[in-house]
Formats: sequence, structure tokens, C-alpha cells
Amino acid sequence: MQVKPLQDSRFQAFVLLGPALVVYLVFAVYPMVDVFVLSFQRWNGLDPERAFAGLSNYKYIFTNDPVFWVAFRNTVIWTVLSVIFPPAAGLLLAIGLNQKIFGRGTLRALYYLPVIIAPIAVATMWRWMYDPFFGLFNQMLAAFGLQGLIQDWLGDRNIALYSIFVAYFWQQVGFSMVLFLAGLQGVSQTLVEAARIDGAGRFQVFRYVTLPALRVTTTIVLVLSLINSLKAFDIVYGMTGGGPAQSTQMLALWAFTQSMQIFDFGRGGAISVVLLVITIAIVVPYLRWMQRRDTGE
Repeated sequence: MQVKPLQDSRFQAFVLLGPALVVYLVFAVYPMVDVFVLSFQRWNGLDPERAFAGLSNYKYIFTNDPVFWVAFRNTVIWTVLSVIFPPAAGLLLAIGLNQKIFGRGTLRALYYLPVIIAPIAVATMWRWMYDPFFGLFNQMLAAFGLQGLIQDWLGDRNIALYSIFVAYFWQQVGFSMVLFLAGLQGVSQTLVEAARIDGAGRFQVFRYVTLPALRVTTTIVLVLSLINSLKAFDIVYGMTGGGPAQSTQMLALWAFTQSMQIFDFGRGGAISVVLLVITIAIVVPYLRWMQRRDTGE
């Protein structure tokens, strides 16, 4: 008896996507829904039942939680820095390493290497380099006679956040570089040569040929950089834990602190929901704007 092949393409797609869809629903969608529900409840993580709290968790974090607004401000600063500097540096590196230079494969690997290192390992390494007494940076400043520039990089609340960002920048720039390198492979060399024949210089070729061709890649890089910056947690937790005096506190870290250290999962869930809403409110309009721009609507 000959088995009739499946004709329904939708059923075939469901069969193929079913296992991955189940995993996604269980480990991604369900936790998000549960956190949303939890944000309207009181729960310490131990009681078998949760108590309904209404909007009290949101009212508390907005009106009575001074750390929330500090974390919000720091997250905004971190996000602005993250969508400007790593993508810009990654683009410059990609352009440089797209040229035919000696050892460019090795250089690409070296610049990408920090990306594959666990953030907590990066935090440990940079925390040692920032050590005020035995750290690499202060030792180098002392060796060059620049004792006046020696700082307590992670202990000074005025510079601690930016010191952590330098470590984050070091780790993330390679990610942007690889994406831009992939995008540069799609730039039409015919258009580049035509522009050069017409007398265009390097900057003009970059502005009118290369940059427009990287529009989709740039959108991907900026969106991913934005999402990664808003959920920044492990590198901050590993380097300062939010200190000193909450000066490096972030929304993702404060949500974790409320839930796992203060054992107030309702308020931690409310902070997580606020962070999710901010992410959606920024990413979705940006993607729609880019889509309309590309289609000319």
C-alpha cells in the first residue's frame, strides 16, 4: 500500500515547527505572561498562594521607590551610549577589516573574541583591571607618572557607570563589526567602481553607495544593540552589583534584586513589565518607520 504524501503545506509546517514552537511557548511566552500576572500580585516566592495587589506594585515603584528612578536614568544613559558607540566603532572596524590587508582574518577573530566570553568573566577581568591598588589601569598611570589621573574607577559614583560601559563596549563592538562585515559583502562593487569613475572620493562613495546599502544591516545592529542595552544585567552585577550607592543600578538588575534578594516578586515583576513596555515602545515604532522608509510609503 502506497502512502499518500502530505499535501497540506500548513500541516507540514506545523509538524516541522511544532517542537521548536512548544519550547518557545514553554520557556519564553509562558514566563512573560506569568511575570505580567505576577506584577499585579503579592508573593514572596515561598507562600503557596499569591495575593491580588491590583496596581499597588506599580504605584509603589513609581511613587515610593527612589531606586527605580535612579535605575531608569542609568538605563537611559546606558542605552544611548550603547546605540551610538559600539555600532559606530563596529562599522569603522568592519570597513577597515573589509580591505585586503595582511592578517585580516586573524584581526577579525581577535576583535570578535570578546563577544564569545561570558559577561560574568568579562566583569571579573575588568574588575581586576579597575582595582584601585593593584589594577592594570592605575598601575600603568603610575608607571607613566600620571598619578593625578588615578581613580577608584568602580568606587566613585560619578564615573562607575561609565567605567562599566567601557567593559561593555569592549565586549560588544565585535558583534556589531561582524554584522557590518556581513552587510558589506552585499554592497555592489559595480556601483562602487562607477562612483569612483565619476570622480567620487572615499567619503562620497561611503555616503552615497556604501551607507545606503547597509540600511538593513544598520537597522538590525541598532535594534539588537538597543535590546541588549535595555536588558543589561550580568556585567553590571558582576562588577558593582549596582553600587556604589545605587549609582550603577539598572532596571533589569533592580528587578532581579527586588525578586531574588528582597523576595518581593510582585514589585520585581512590575519593574520587568515596565522594562518590556519601554523596549516595545521604542523598537516597534522604529521598525515600522524603517519599513515605511524602505518601501517609500
